[in-house]
Amino acid sequence: MPTLTANDLKTKGIAAIGGRAGDRPEAIVTVRGKDRFVVMDIAQYHHLRECELEAALAEHAPMSPQAAMSRSRRQPTSSA
Repeated sequence: MPTLTANDLKTKGIAAIGGRAGDRPEAIVTVRGKDRFVVMDIAQYHHLRECELEAALAEHAPMSPQAAMSRSRRQPTSSA
């Protein structure tokens, strides 16, 4: 992944991103020699957001009846 410095951004502006990233969808911005930020193409950002939303929906989706039965078989029942 291409990297550029915060100083490059300060002096060259947006041209620093386009010139350094080339055809890559993202670039790392370093501050004082340490990776601090990622600058990415808006299409790549939208794709990542869509993946995050799909993962969140899948995580909170209701369980299928088969999965619920399988889960109940694995968990011991508590007796009072």
